[in-house]
Amino acid sequence: MSRLGFADMGLATLTEMHQNATMLASLSPTTPLIADADTGYGGPLMVARTVTSYMRSGVAGLHIEDQPINKRCGHLQGKQLVDLDEYRTRIRAARLAREQAGGDIVIIARTDALQSQGYDEAAKRLKAAVEEGADVAFLEGVTSEEDARRICADLAPTPCLFNNVPAGVSPDFNVEQCKELGYKMAIFPLLACEVVYPAVRKAVRQMMQLGSVKSVEEDGKRYGPRELFEVCGLDELIDFDLKAGGLSYKNGA
Repeated sequence: MSRLGFADMGLATLTEMHQNATMLASLSPTTPLIADADTGYGGPLMVARTVTSYMRSGVAGLHIEDQPINKRCGHLQGKQLVDLDEYRTRIRAARLAREQAGGDIVIIARTDALQSQGYDEAAKRLKAAVEEGADVAFLEGVTSEEDARRICADLAPTPCLFNNVPAGVSPDFNVEQCKELGYKMAIFPLLACEVVYPAVRKAVRQMMQLGSVKSVEEDGKRYGPRELFEVCGLDELIDFDLKAGGLSYKNGA
């Protein structure tokens, strides 16, 4: 969404998602990164290409879902599903690609079946995905504590992942609550967007109304190029250049 400027309606391609994953993984190679792989972007060969591409980029884990190619955000209504055999094929292709490449990327199987087909079908799909080689089970769109606790118990010992989307359809479980329910992993997408969007909107409105932008920080601090570059590793980059014998920054920057 932040890259394309469009709603999450299945418009992002493998190329765009892979580029984003590559960039994020390169920022901190020792920090495990979970990346969204949507539907795998096609049939078995495309799923395999997706998995190997993410692996080469240093991604630690990826999740693949059971929506059709023209998918939508898991917290919107009206989602459709591929049949169970096709879902199995996606997960199987991901596992075979990992084995062929000799990698250890974590395969997270996601199902969106809860909304339209109910809990039993969703659990059935996740169990089938585990049979095909998925390492983690991801029930999208959980709407109750009961279903959250139940899926963790029913899929055990396979670890389950909880998706905490701000103002989405799922309860706002914090990390400790996720642990108590039995989850082994939790992701918090839109964590930054939820904060950044109102701030950007406020700044743009100020520019339109006042012709300038006032600081949005309570302490009145403004963030110029240097402050922003420092957040992005300016000092560390200069230090590395000097250690390697570079001369460009011997007098600072």
